[in-house]
Amino acid sequence: MTEKSTDDSKNLFDPVASKAARFEKGAAMRKMTPRSAHSEWNPSENREDPVEILIKTSIGRIESLLPIRYSRMMESPFSFFRGAAAIMAADLVHTPNTGIELQLCGDCHLMNFGGFATPERKMVFDINDFDETFPGPWEWDVKRLAASFVIAGRWRKFPDKACEEFAWNVADSYKRHMLEYSQLSALQIWYADIDLAELIKRGEDDEIKSFQQKRIKKAAEYVAHEKEFAKLTYLEGSRAKIKDDPPLIFHPTGEEEKRLLKDVEIVHARYLETLSDEKKVLLSRYKLHDLAIKVVGVGSVGTHCGISLLMSATGEPIFLQFKEARKSVLEDYVKTKSKYNHQGERIVRGQKLMQSASDIFLGWTNDSDNKFFYVRQLRDAKVKPVLEIMKAKNMEDYAKACGWALARAHARSGDPSILSGYIGKSDEFANAIAQFSVLYADQNESDYDKMITAIKKGQLPISTEI
Repeated sequence: MTEKSTDDSKNLFDPVASKAARFEKGAAMRKMTPRSAHSEWNPSENREDPVEILIKTSIGRIESLLPIRYSRMMESPFSFFRGAAAIMAADLVHTPNTGIELQLCGDCHLMNFGGFATPERKMVFDINDFDETFPGPWEWDVKRLAASFVIAGRWRKFPDKACEEFAWNVADSYKRHMLEYSQLSALQIWYADIDLAELIKRGEDDEIKSFQQKRIKKAAEYVAHEKEFAKLTYLEGSRAKIKDDPPLIFHPTGEEEKRLLKDVEIVHARYLETLSDEKKVLLSRYKLHDLAIKVVGVGSVGTHCGISLLMSATGEPIFLQFKEARKSVLEDYVKTKSKYNHQGERIVRGQKLMQSASDIFLGWTNDSDNKFFYVRQLRDAKVKPVLEIMKAKNMEDYAKACGWALARAHARSGDPSILSGYIGKSDEFANAIAQFSVLYADQNESDYDKMITAIKKGQLPISTEI
Protein backbone atom coordinates (compact mmCIF):
# COMPACT_ATOMS: atom_id res chain seq x y z
CA MET A 1 0.00 0.00 0.00
CA THR A 2 1.30 3.43 -0.93
CA GLU A 3 -0.02 6.68 0.48
CA LYS A 4 1.55 9.87 -0.83
CA SER A 5 1.59 13.06 1.18
CA THR A 6 -0.86 15.76 0.28
CA ASP A 7 2.06 18.15 -0.23
CA ASP A 8 3.14 16.07 -3.25
CA SER A 9 -0.36 16.05 -4.67
CA LYS A 10 -0.67 19.84 -4.63
CA ASN A 11 1.79 20.07 -7.53
CA LEU A 12 0.20 17.36 -9.70
CA PHE A 13 -1.78 19.80 -11.82
CA ASP A 14 0.41 21.49 -14.41
CA PRO A 15 -1.64 23.79 -16.68
CA VAL A 16 1.27 24.04 -19.11
CA ALA A 17 1.65 20.28 -19.63
CA SER A 18 -0.43 18.77 -22.43
CA LYS A 19 -3.43 16.58 -21.68
CA ALA A 20 -1.50 13.62 -23.09
CA ALA A 21 1.46 14.30 -20.80
CA ARG A 22 -0.81 14.56 -17.77
CA PHE A 23 -2.61 11.36 -18.82
CA GLU A 24 0.77 9.57 -18.92
CA LYS A 25 1.65 11.03 -15.53
CA GLY A 26 -1.50 9.46 -14.13
CA ALA A 27 -0.75 6.13 -15.80
CA ALA A 28 2.73 6.12 -14.23
CA MET A 29 1.15 6.30 -10.76
CA ARG A 30 -0.07 2.72 -11.17
CA LYS A 31 3.49 1.58 -10.40
CA MET A 32 3.27 3.13 -6.93
CA THR A 33 -0.39 2.32 -6.28
CA PRO A 34 -1.66 -0.52 -8.48
CA ARG A 35 -5.32 -0.21 -9.41
CA SER A 36 -5.90 -3.71 -8.06
CA ALA A 37 -4.84 -2.45 -4.60
CA HIS A 38 -8.18 -0.65 -4.30
CA SER A 39 -9.88 -4.01 -3.78
CA GLU A 40 -8.28 -4.28 -0.34
CA TRP A 41 -10.19 -4.07 2.92
CA ASN A 42 -8.37 -5.58 5.89
CA PRO A 43 -9.48 -4.04 9.20
CA SER A 44 -6.63 -3.77 11.66
CA GLU A 45 -6.74 -5.43 15.08
CA ASN A 46 -6.75 -2.01 16.75
CA ARG A 47 -9.63 -0.68 14.58
CA GLU A 48 -11.65 1.84 16.56
CA ASP A 49 -14.90 0.50 17.98
CA PRO A 50 -17.73 1.74 15.70
CA VAL A 51 -20.06 2.23 18.68
CA GLU A 52 -17.48 4.46 20.35
CA ILE A 53 -17.26 6.51 17.15
CA LEU A 54 -21.05 6.95 17.16
CA ILE A 55 -20.97 8.07 20.79
CA LYS A 56 -18.13 10.48 20.06
CA THR A 57 -19.96 12.02 17.10
CA SER A 58 -23.05 12.52 19.28
CA ILE A 59 -21.19 14.91 21.60
CA GLY A 60 -22.64 18.40 21.25
CA ARG A 61 -25.89 17.23 19.66
CA ILE A 62 -29.31 17.91 21.17
CA GLU A 63 -29.50 15.13 23.75
CA SER A 64 -33.27 14.71 23.55
CA LEU A 65 -32.98 13.93 19.82
CA LEU A 66 -30.28 11.24 20.10
CA PRO A 67 -32.87 8.45 20.55
CA ILE A 68 -34.32 9.43 17.15
CA ARG A 69 -30.84 9.29 15.60
CA TYR A 70 -30.17 5.76 16.80
CA SER A 71 -33.72 4.61 16.06
CA ARG A 72 -33.36 5.71 12.45
CA MET A 73 -29.95 4.06 12.17
CA MET A 74 -31.22 0.73 13.52
CA GLU A 75 -33.88 0.38 10.78
CA SER A 76 -31.42 -1.49 8.51
CA PRO A 77 -27.69 -1.81 7.73
CA PHE A 78 -28.32 0.72 4.95
CA SER A 79 -29.83 3.27 7.37
CA PHE A 80 -26.88 2.62 9.67
CA PHE A 81 -24.46 3.28 6.80
CA ARG A 82 -26.14 6.61 6.05
CA GLY A 83 -25.46 7.78 9.60
CA ALA A 84 -21.98 6.27 9.84
CA ALA A 85 -19.85 8.56 7.66
CA ALA A 86 -17.43 9.04 10.56
CA ILE A 87 -16.89 5.27 10.86
CA MET A 88 -16.04 4.89 7.19
CA ALA A 89 -13.77 7.95 7.23
CA ALA A 90 -11.76 6.30 10.02
CA ASP A 91 -11.52 3.18 7.84
CA LEU A 92 -10.72 4.84 4.51
CA VAL A 93 -7.56 6.43 5.86
CA HIS A 94 -6.10 2.91 6.05
CA THR A 95 -6.86 2.07 2.41
CA PRO A 96 -4.51 2.63 -0.57
CA ASN A 97 -4.63 5.96 -2.37
CA THR A 98 -2.65 7.65 -5.12
CA GLY A 99 -1.99 10.89 -3.22
CA ILE A 100 -4.22 12.85 -5.59
CA GLU A 101 -6.45 15.15 -3.57
CA LEU A 102 -9.47 17.17 -4.68
CA GLN A 103 -12.69 18.48 -3.17
CA LEU A 104 -14.69 15.56 -1.76
CA CYS A 105 -18.38 15.25 -0.95
CA GLY A 106 -17.26 13.39 2.18
CA ASP A 107 -20.55 11.53 2.67
CA CYS A 108 -20.94 10.19 -0.83
CA HIS A 109 -23.77 7.64 -0.69
CA LEU A 110 -26.57 7.06 -3.15
CA MET A 111 -29.25 8.93 -1.18
CA ASN A 112 -27.19 12.12 -1.33
CA PHE A 113 -27.82 12.42 -5.07
CA GLY A 114 -30.97 13.58 -6.82
CA GLY A 115 -32.68 16.09 -9.05
CA PHE A 116 -33.23 19.76 -8.33
CA ALA A 117 -33.87 23.03 -10.15
CA THR A 118 -31.03 25.39 -11.00
CA PRO A 119 -31.52 29.16 -10.55
CA GLU A 120 -32.49 29.16 -14.25
CA ARG A 121 -35.18 26.55 -13.36
CA LYS A 122 -33.55 23.74 -15.33
CA MET A 123 -33.84 20.31 -13.68
CA VAL A 124 -30.42 18.72 -13.19
CA PHE A 125 -29.07 15.59 -11.51
CA ASP A 126 -26.24 16.11 -9.01
CA ILE A 127 -24.88 15.56 -5.52
CA ASN A 128 -27.06 17.38 -3.00
CA ASP A 129 -25.45 16.98 0.45
CA PHE A 130 -22.14 18.54 1.44
CA ASP A 131 -22.08 18.58 5.24
CA GLU A 132 -18.80 16.62 5.24
CA THR A 133 -17.16 18.20 2.18
CA PHE A 134 -13.38 18.56 2.49
CA PRO A 135 -10.27 18.13 0.30
CA GLY A 136 -9.02 14.54 0.37
CA PRO A 137 -8.12 11.46 -1.69
CA TRP A 138 -10.50 11.12 -4.64
CA GLU A 139 -10.80 7.37 -4.10
CA TRP A 140 -12.67 7.87 -0.81
CA ASP A 141 -15.79 9.29 -2.48
CA VAL A 142 -15.78 6.55 -5.11
CA LYS A 143 -15.47 3.81 -2.50
CA ARG A 144 -18.21 5.16 -0.23
CA LEU A 145 -20.59 5.63 -3.15
CA ALA A 146 -19.94 2.16 -4.59
CA ALA A 147 -20.24 0.49 -1.18
CA SER A 148 -23.58 2.23 -0.62
CA PHE A 149 -24.99 0.46 -3.67
CA VAL A 150 -24.01 -2.98 -2.39
CA ILE A 151 -25.47 -2.19 1.03
CA ALA A 152 -28.70 -0.75 -0.42
CA GLY A 153 -28.95 -3.63 -2.87
CA ARG A 154 -28.75 -6.15 -0.04
CA TRP A 155 -31.42 -4.20 1.83
CA ARG A 156 -33.64 -4.53 -1.25
CA LYS A 157 -32.88 -8.30 -1.33
CA PHE A 158 -31.21 -8.23 -4.75
CA PRO A 159 -28.85 -11.15 -5.52
CA ASP A 160 -25.23 -10.77 -4.37
CA LYS A 161 -24.01 -10.75 -7.97
CA ALA A 162 -26.37 -7.88 -8.85
CA CYS A 163 -25.24 -5.88 -5.81
CA GLU A 164 -21.60 -6.28 -6.83
CA GLU A 165 -22.50 -5.19 -10.37
CA PHE A 166 -24.13 -2.01 -9.01
CA ALA A 167 -20.81 -1.07 -7.41
CA TRP A 168 -18.94 -2.03 -10.57
CA ASN A 169 -21.18 0.27 -12.61
CA VAL A 170 -20.48 3.20 -10.28
CA ALA A 171 -16.73 2.87 -10.90
CA ASP A 172 -17.10 2.09 -14.61
CA SER A 173 -19.33 5.13 -15.17
CA TYR A 174 -16.89 7.29 -13.19
CA LYS A 175 -14.07 6.00 -15.43
CA ARG A 176 -15.91 6.58 -18.73
CA HIS A 177 -17.10 10.07 -17.86
CA MET A 178 -13.78 11.13 -16.35
CA LEU A 179 -12.21 10.20 -19.70
CA GLU A 180 -14.76 12.42 -21.46
CA TYR A 181 -14.03 15.32 -19.09
CA SER A 182 -10.30 14.87 -19.68
CA GLN A 183 -10.90 15.94 -23.30
CA LEU A 184 -12.64 19.19 -22.29
CA SER A 185 -11.27 22.55 -21.25
CA ALA A 186 -11.54 23.68 -17.65
CA LEU A 187 -14.26 26.15 -18.70
CA GLN A 188 -16.25 23.46 -20.52
CA ILE A 189 -16.11 21.27 -17.40
CA TRP A 190 -17.32 24.19 -15.30
CA TYR A 191 -20.32 24.70 -17.57
CA ALA A 192 -21.18 20.97 -17.68
CA ASP A 193 -24.29 19.62 -15.98
CA ILE A 194 -26.47 16.51 -16.19
CA ASP A 195 -29.95 17.19 -17.57
CA LEU A 196 -32.38 15.17 -15.44
CA ALA A 197 -35.02 14.79 -18.17
CA GLU A 198 -32.42 13.53 -20.66
CA LEU A 199 -31.01 11.15 -18.06
CA ILE A 200 -34.43 9.61 -17.46
CA LYS A 201 -35.04 9.26 -21.21
CA ARG A 202 -32.01 6.97 -21.44
CA GLY A 203 -33.70 4.39 -19.22
CA GLU A 204 -35.20 1.25 -20.75
CA ASP A 205 -37.94 0.64 -18.14
CA ASP A 206 -41.02 2.44 -19.50
CA GLU A 207 -42.89 2.17 -16.20
CA ILE A 208 -40.09 3.83 -14.21
CA LYS A 209 -39.53 6.41 -16.97
CA SER A 210 -43.19 7.40 -16.84
CA PHE A 211 -43.10 7.59 -13.04
CA GLN A 212 -39.96 9.76 -13.03
CA GLN A 213 -41.21 12.03 -15.82
CA LYS A 214 -44.38 12.70 -13.83
CA ARG A 215 -42.23 13.52 -10.79
CA ILE A 216 -40.14 15.99 -12.81
CA LYS A 217 -43.28 17.66 -14.15
CA LYS A 218 -44.73 17.89 -10.66
CA ALA A 219 -41.45 19.24 -9.23
CA ALA A 220 -41.15 21.84 -11.99
CA GLU A 221 -44.72 23.04 -11.36
CA TYR A 222 -44.35 22.83 -7.59
CA VAL A 223 -44.49 26.26 -5.96
CA ALA A 224 -42.53 24.97 -2.99
CA HIS A 225 -42.88 27.80 -0.52
CA GLU A 226 -46.63 28.24 -0.97
CA LYS A 227 -47.21 24.47 -0.62
CA GLU A 228 -45.03 24.31 2.49
CA PHE A 229 -46.78 27.37 3.90
CA ALA A 230 -50.17 25.65 3.68
CA LYS A 231 -48.80 22.49 5.24
CA LEU A 232 -46.46 23.85 7.93
CA THR A 233 -48.10 27.00 9.29
CA TYR A 234 -51.14 28.36 11.10
CA LEU A 235 -52.33 31.89 11.88
CA GLU A 236 -51.89 33.35 15.34
CA GLY A 237 -53.89 36.54 15.01
CA SER A 238 -52.53 38.12 11.84
CA ARG A 239 -49.11 36.45 12.18
CA ALA A 240 -48.18 33.17 10.54
CA LYS A 241 -46.46 30.62 12.81
CA ILE A 242 -44.83 27.26 12.13
CA LYS A 243 -46.89 24.32 13.46
CA ASP A 244 -45.31 22.15 16.12
CA ASP A 245 -45.18 18.44 15.28
CA PRO A 246 -43.00 17.01 18.06
CA PRO A 247 -40.53 15.42 18.18
CA LEU A 248 -39.73 16.24 14.52
CA ILE A 249 -40.76 19.94 14.42
CA PHE A 250 -40.93 22.06 17.56
CA HIS A 251 -40.23 25.46 19.06
CA PRO A 252 -37.61 25.60 21.81
CA THR A 253 -38.84 26.42 25.29
CA GLY A 254 -37.38 27.78 28.53
CA GLU A 255 -33.82 29.13 28.49
CA GLU A 256 -33.25 27.86 24.96
CA GLU A 257 -36.24 29.90 23.76
CA LYS A 258 -34.94 33.05 25.48
CA ARG A 259 -31.50 32.58 23.95
CA LEU A 260 -32.97 31.94 20.50
CA LEU A 261 -35.23 35.00 20.60
CA LYS A 262 -32.27 37.12 21.62
CA ASP A 263 -30.09 35.67 18.87
CA VAL A 264 -32.39 35.20 15.92
CA GLU A 265 -32.23 38.66 14.33
CA ILE A 266 -28.44 38.81 14.72
CA VAL A 267 -28.02 35.33 13.26
CA HIS A 268 -30.25 36.23 10.30
CA ALA A 269 -28.33 39.48 9.71
CA ARG A 270 -25.02 37.59 9.73
CA TYR A 271 -26.44 35.19 7.16
CA LEU A 272 -27.50 38.04 4.89
CA GLU A 273 -23.96 39.42 4.95
CA THR A 274 -22.68 36.24 3.26
CA LEU A 275 -24.98 36.73 0.25
CA SER A 276 -24.22 38.72 -2.88
CA ASP A 277 -25.73 42.21 -3.08
CA GLU A 278 -28.58 41.25 -5.41
CA LYS A 279 -29.66 38.42 -3.08
CA LYS A 280 -29.63 40.88 -0.16
CA VAL A 281 -31.95 43.15 -2.14
CA LEU A 282 -34.26 40.21 -2.85
CA LEU A 283 -34.42 39.06 0.78
CA SER A 284 -34.81 42.65 2.02
CA ARG A 285 -38.39 42.36 0.76
CA TYR A 286 -39.06 39.65 3.34
CA LYS A 287 -39.19 39.82 7.12
CA LEU A 288 -38.33 36.99 9.49
CA HIS A 289 -41.58 35.75 11.10
CA ASP A 290 -40.83 32.50 12.90
CA LEU A 291 -38.24 29.80 13.49
CA ALA A 292 -38.49 26.17 14.67
CA ILE A 293 -36.27 23.12 15.15
CA LYS A 294 -36.78 20.47 12.44
CA VAL A 295 -35.25 16.99 12.56
CA VAL A 296 -33.83 15.96 9.18
CA GLY A 297 -32.13 12.96 7.59
CA VAL A 298 -30.20 10.30 9.45
CA GLY A 299 -26.65 11.57 9.94
CA SER A 300 -27.85 15.07 10.87
CA VAL A 301 -30.30 14.01 13.59
CA GLY A 302 -29.44 15.69 16.88
CA THR A 303 -27.52 18.55 15.33
CA HIS A 304 -29.09 21.98 15.57
CA CYS A 305 -31.23 22.12 12.42
CA GLY A 306 -34.43 23.96 11.71
CA ILE A 307 -36.53 26.13 9.44
CA SER A 308 -37.26 29.82 9.39
CA LEU A 309 -40.32 31.47 7.85
CA LEU A 310 -39.92 34.76 6.02
CA MET A 311 -42.91 36.77 4.77
CA SER A 312 -43.17 39.64 2.31
CA ALA A 313 -45.37 42.66 2.97
CA THR A 314 -47.94 41.20 0.57
CA GLY A 315 -48.01 37.77 2.23
CA GLU A 316 -45.67 35.65 0.06
CA PRO A 317 -43.64 33.14 2.09
CA ILE A 318 -40.09 31.83 1.85
CA PHE A 319 -38.87 28.94 3.99
CA LEU A 320 -35.16 28.72 4.70
CA GLN A 321 -33.51 25.67 6.23
CA PHE A 322 -30.57 26.14 8.58
CA LYS A 323 -28.31 23.23 9.49
CA GLU A 324 -25.57 23.13 12.07
CA ALA A 325 -22.15 22.93 10.42
CA ARG A 326 -19.80 20.76 12.45
CA LYS A 327 -16.24 19.74 11.68
CA SER A 328 -16.06 17.41 8.67
CA VAL A 329 -15.60 13.74 9.55
CA LEU A 330 -12.70 13.75 7.07
CA GLU A 331 -10.70 16.52 8.72
CA ASP A 332 -8.94 14.35 11.30
CA TYR A 333 -7.80 11.91 8.61
CA VAL A 334 -6.21 14.20 6.02
CA LYS A 335 -3.05 16.28 6.26
CA THR A 336 -4.62 19.32 4.64
CA LYS A 337 -5.98 21.82 7.15
CA SER A 338 -9.18 23.70 6.43
CA LYS A 339 -8.72 27.15 4.94
CA TYR A 340 -12.02 28.19 6.54
CA ASN A 341 -12.43 28.99 10.22
CA HIS A 342 -16.21 28.95 9.79
CA GLN A 343 -17.62 25.44 9.23
CA GLY A 344 -20.66 26.87 7.45
CA GLU A 345 -18.44 28.64 4.97
CA ARG A 346 -16.49 25.40 4.46
CA ILE A 347 -19.70 23.66 3.40
CA VAL A 348 -20.93 26.47 1.17
CA ARG A 349 -17.57 26.89 -0.60
CA GLY A 350 -17.23 23.13 -1.08
CA GLN A 351 -20.77 22.85 -2.43
CA LYS A 352 -20.27 25.65 -4.93
CA LEU A 353 -17.03 24.05 -6.05
CA MET A 354 -18.60 20.63 -6.65
CA GLN A 355 -22.17 21.33 -7.79
CA SER A 356 -23.06 22.37 -11.32
CA ALA A 357 -25.50 24.91 -9.82
CA SER A 358 -26.30 25.84 -6.23
CA ASP A 359 -29.24 27.33 -4.34
CA ILE A 360 -29.45 31.10 -4.78
CA PHE A 361 -29.93 31.51 -1.01
CA LEU A 362 -26.96 29.36 0.03
CA GLY A 363 -25.04 31.13 2.81
CA TRP A 364 -23.68 30.74 6.33
CA THR A 365 -24.00 32.24 9.81
CA ASN A 366 -23.29 31.63 13.51
CA ASP A 367 -24.97 32.30 16.85
CA SER A 368 -23.76 33.86 20.11
CA ASP A 369 -22.42 30.48 21.29
CA ASN A 370 -20.37 30.37 18.09
CA LYS A 371 -22.26 27.43 16.69
CA PHE A 372 -21.82 27.42 12.93
CA PHE A 373 -24.67 27.01 10.44
CA TYR A 374 -25.29 27.04 6.73
CA VAL A 375 -28.57 28.14 5.17
CA ARG A 376 -30.48 27.22 2.01
CA GLN A 377 -34.07 27.00 0.78
CA LEU A 378 -36.12 24.34 2.54
CA ARG A 379 -37.24 22.69 -0.70
CA ASP A 380 -36.89 23.77 -4.29
CA ALA A 381 -38.17 21.33 -6.93
CA LYS A 382 -36.39 18.35 -5.38
CA VAL A 383 -36.61 14.88 -6.94
CA LYS A 384 -35.25 12.24 -4.56
CA PRO A 385 -34.45 8.62 -5.50
CA VAL A 386 -37.18 6.14 -4.57
CA LEU A 387 -35.23 2.94 -3.93
CA GLU A 388 -38.28 0.99 -2.81
CA ILE A 389 -39.69 0.79 -6.36
CA MET A 390 -36.42 0.17 -8.22
CA LYS A 391 -35.77 -3.11 -9.99
CA ALA A 392 -32.20 -4.35 -10.48
CA LYS A 393 -31.92 -2.66 -13.90
CA ASN A 394 -33.12 0.62 -12.42
CA MET A 395 -30.49 0.38 -9.67
CA GLU A 396 -27.85 -0.28 -12.30
CA ASP A 397 -28.92 2.81 -14.27
CA TYR A 398 -28.95 4.86 -11.09
CA ALA A 399 -25.43 3.63 -10.21
CA LYS A 400 -24.22 4.82 -13.62
CA ALA A 401 -25.88 8.21 -13.08
CA CYS A 402 -24.27 8.67 -9.66
CA GLY A 403 -20.85 7.65 -11.00
CA TRP A 404 -21.26 10.21 -13.77
CA ALA A 405 -22.29 12.98 -11.37
CA LEU A 406 -19.34 12.23 -9.09
CA ALA A 407 -16.90 12.31 -12.02
CA ARG A 408 -18.25 15.71 -13.07
CA ALA A 409 -17.94 17.05 -9.51
CA HIS A 410 -14.37 15.75 -9.11
CA ALA A 411 -13.31 17.08 -12.51
CA ARG A 412 -13.98 20.64 -11.34
CA SER A 413 -11.30 20.67 -8.63
CA GLY A 414 -9.12 17.76 -9.79
CA ASP A 415 -7.22 17.08 -13.00
CA PRO A 416 -9.34 14.72 -15.10
CA SER A 417 -6.41 13.92 -17.39
CA ILE A 418 -4.29 12.59 -14.52
CA LEU A 419 -7.25 10.78 -12.97
CA SER A 420 -8.24 9.24 -16.28
CA GLY A 421 -4.63 8.26 -16.96
CA TYR A 422 -4.45 6.46 -13.65
CA ILE A 423 -7.80 4.67 -14.01
CA GLY A 424 -7.12 3.74 -17.63
CA LYS A 425 -9.56 2.17 -20.05
CA SER A 426 -9.61 -1.41 -18.78
CA ASP A 427 -11.94 -2.90 -16.15
CA GLU A 428 -9.21 -3.26 -13.54
CA PHE A 429 -10.21 -0.26 -11.43
CA ALA A 430 -13.94 -1.05 -11.56
CA ASN A 431 -13.26 -4.67 -10.64
CA ALA A 432 -11.20 -3.57 -7.63
CA ILE A 433 -13.84 -1.08 -6.42
CA ALA A 434 -16.57 -3.72 -6.74
CA GLN A 435 -14.53 -6.19 -4.66
CA PHE A 436 -13.85 -3.55 -2.01
CA SER A 437 -17.54 -2.64 -1.88
CA VAL A 438 -18.59 -6.21 -1.15
CA LEU A 439 -15.98 -6.51 1.61
CA TYR A 440 -16.99 -3.19 3.12
CA ALA A 441 -20.68 -4.10 3.00
CA ASP A 442 -19.77 -7.12 5.13
CA GLN A 443 -17.93 -4.80 7.52
CA ASN A 444 -20.92 -2.47 7.67
CA GLU A 445 -23.22 -5.36 8.60
CA SER A 446 -20.84 -6.36 11.38
CA ASP A 447 -20.76 -2.77 12.67
CA TYR A 448 -24.55 -2.59 12.47
CA ASP A 449 -24.81 -5.73 14.61
CA LYS A 450 -22.50 -4.11 17.17
CA MET A 451 -24.78 -1.08 17.31
CA ILE A 452 -27.84 -3.30 17.82
CA THR A 453 -26.03 -5.07 20.68
CA ALA A 454 -25.14 -1.70 22.23
CA ILE A 455 -28.80 -0.63 21.99
CA LYS A 456 -29.93 -3.85 23.70
CA LYS A 457 -27.40 -3.22 26.47
CA GLY A 458 -28.71 0.32 26.95
CA GLN A 459 -25.52 2.02 25.73
CA LEU A 460 -27.45 3.87 23.02
CA PRO A 461 -30.96 5.25 23.64
CA ILE A 462 -33.74 4.73 21.10
CA SER A 463 -37.13 6.25 20.56
CA THR A 464 -40.43 4.96 19.23
CA GLU A 465 -41.54 8.49 18.27
CA ILE A 466 -40.18 8.56 14.73
